[in-house]
Amino acid sequence: MTYDSNTVDRMRAQLQASASCRSGGEGEAVMNYETGIEVENGNPLLEGGEEDRRSRRNLILMALGVLIAIVIIAYFVNRSGNAAEGADAKKEQAPTVTVVVPGRTTVEGTISATGTLAARRELPVGVAGEGGQVVSVLVEPGQWVGAGQVLAVIDRSVQVQQAASQSAQIQVARANADLAEANYQRALKLVDKGFVSKADVDRLRATRDAQLAQVRVASAQAGVLGAQMRRLNIVAPAAGLVLERRIEPGQVVSGGSGVLFRLAKGGEMELKAQLGETDLAVISPGVSAEVVPVGTQKAFTGQVWQIAPVIDPASRQGTARIALSYAPELRPGGFASVTIKSGTMVAPVLPESAILSDTQGSYVYVVGADNKVQRRPVKQGRVTPQGIIVAEGLSGTERVVLRAGGFLQPGETIKPVSPRG
Repeated sequence: MTYDSNTVDRMRAQLQASASCRSGGEGEAVMNYETGIEVENGNPLLEGGEEDRRSRRNLILMALGVLIAIVIIAYFVNRSGNAAEGADAKKEQAPTVTVVVPGRTTVEGTISATGTLAARRELPVGVAGEGGQVVSVLVEPGQWVGAGQVLAVIDRSVQVQQAASQSAQIQVARANADLAEANYQRALKLVDKGFVSKADVDRLRATRDAQLAQVRVASAQAGVLGAQMRRLNIVAPAAGLVLERRIEPGQVVSGGSGVLFRLAKGGEMELKAQLGETDLAVISPGVSAEVVPVGTQKAFTGQVWQIAPVIDPASRQGTARIALSYAPELRPGGFASVTIKSGTMVAPVLPESAILSDTQGSYVYVVGADNKVQRRPVKQGRVTPQGIIVAEGLSGTERVVLRAGGFLQPGETIKPVSPRG
């Protein structure tokens, strides 16, 4: 049996009235009524209440579901917004870094090295003869001398007497030779008359020839003594500059006394520069160089005139000899730096601050299109007045971090700016 909503409301009102009667008025007996409505298909109130509760529960669950969905949507919207704000904030907080595009520059290659100054042709001078006691020394270090000029004189008193004796021997030999010649000529005149035999003539001719030979022997011995006397003068073998003097008057010297003077032939100097194998391979005799001795800012121009044919296996270096004209500032034994020109090349050039190094080698930071820095290995070339030549690793069109590369990490986002000026 089905009840409409009006019937249900009337039945609910009757039940409430019955409950009021049971609670009664004053002095009346409380009457209990067992009032009920029998229905064939169950209590409509119970049935109606259960449906209401189920409906309310469903409504509550739906409301909770909608609320949870709203909360989730709001969370993701807020998260995306915060992420965007964080990205913007991070972008705003990116460090400002100066970058430069090196391009490709035509540079004149130079090689820097150090070395020792020396005479290009050093002439050691000592005693050429028997030696003796030094009588006088005629030159001082720093003086210019000519070829054959006497540098020192050794006592020759004994040799003078020997030369005088030999000169007398020559005169005796000549006298005997003259006598032998006269006897021979007289014998030739008498042989035709029969007063002198031909055997006597042959003997006189032999005597004459022997005496003439004695003259020549005595003259030769006199020449030997003269040469020995001349060798008692210590002379310069060639024109040049006196670098060192190791002899004093009164000193006794001989052939075993060693070097007594050192001369620089023609006053020419040189720098013996120590270069690595790579640098030696790119230079050749005739290239120009500038030498600056220690203690002065003056530069002297010279030329490479010889390159060592061997490399020191210990240091892996060789010697390049640079010829220099004489100058008072160029003192043999002194230390000097040299810059050797090694031709021109086209390559990127970066300042020293842009190139970093670690255990893996040299590298630079290159800025990509997304303003993130990436490590790029490079190979350094020679150092020039414009900067360091990058032999390998860059094409010249990249944006390279100019400074502060040591504070960056690969993949870090930066705010690149061009250098001022």
